[in-house]
Amino acid sequence: MKPTLMNIKKHIPNLLTLGNLLCGTLATIAAVNSDYLTAASLVVLGIVFDFFDGFAARLLKVSGELGKQLDSLADMVTSGVVPGIIMFQLFTENAVGSFESLTFFPYMGLILTLAACYRLANFNIDTRQSESFIGLPTPAMSLFVIALPLIPLYSDNQFFIGLVQNNYFLIGVTLVLSYLMNAEIPLFSLKFKTFGLKENLLKYVFLIASIIMILTLEVISIPLVIILYVVLSVGSNLRSKKV
Repeated sequence: MKPTLMNIKKHIPNLLTLGNLLCGTLATIAAVNSDYLTAASLVVLGIVFDFFDGFAARLLKVSGELGKQLDSLADMVTSGVVPGIIMFQLFTENAVGSFESLTFFPYMGLILTLAACYRLANFNIDTRQSESFIGLPTPAMSLFVIALPLIPLYSDNQFFIGLVQNNYFLIGVTLVLSYLMNAEIPLFSLKFKTFGLKENLLKYVFLIASIIMILTLEVISIPLVIILYVVLSVGSNLRSKKV
C-alpha cells in the first residue's frame, strides 16, 4: 500500500502542472479567435495551477527534475505563447485600414514568446532564483498583456483605451517586457517567512497599494500593479546599494 500511495502522491503536482498546460492550450485557441476574456480567464486559472503545483510538491515532499521541466514547459504555453498571440492580435486589429497592416507590425508581438522562452530556459539553470526573482517572471508579464485587450471592453477611460489602440505604444510595451524578463534586475518575492512589519514593509506597501488600485481602477490596475512591482523592486535595490 505504501509504495502505491507514494506513487500517487508524486504525480499530484505534475497533474496540477498539466492543468496549467491545458489552460494555456485552451487560452491559445481563445486568443486566436480574439476571445480575450476567455483567454485571460484561462491564463489566470493556469497561473493558479502553477502556484499550487509547486506548493503541493513542497507539501508532499516530492519535488523532482521532471516536475521542474514540466513546469517550465507548461509556463511556456500559458505565459509565453498566449501573450505573444494576444499582442499579435492587438497589433493586427489596430493596423486595420492603415499602412501598418502591410508591414511586420503584428509579428512584433511574438518577441514576447521568444523572450519568455529564453527566460524560462535560463531560470531552470539559474540557482540564484530560489528565494527571489532576477528579471520579471513570465506569469507577471502574461498578466500585464492579457489585461490590455480587456481595457477597451471593460473600461471607459479614453486615455488608457487610446494607449492600447496605439501600435507604437504596444511596440514599446513588447520591447520593455521582453527586456525586463531577461534583465539582471533583482525583484522581491511575495513569500512571507515572518509577518513582522519592519522586514516586510516593502511587501505590505505593495499589497496595500495593489488592493487600492484594483478596487478603484479595476482592469486597468493589472498592468499598473506589475509596473509598481518593478518600480518598488528597483527602488529597493538602489536603496540597498546606498546603504
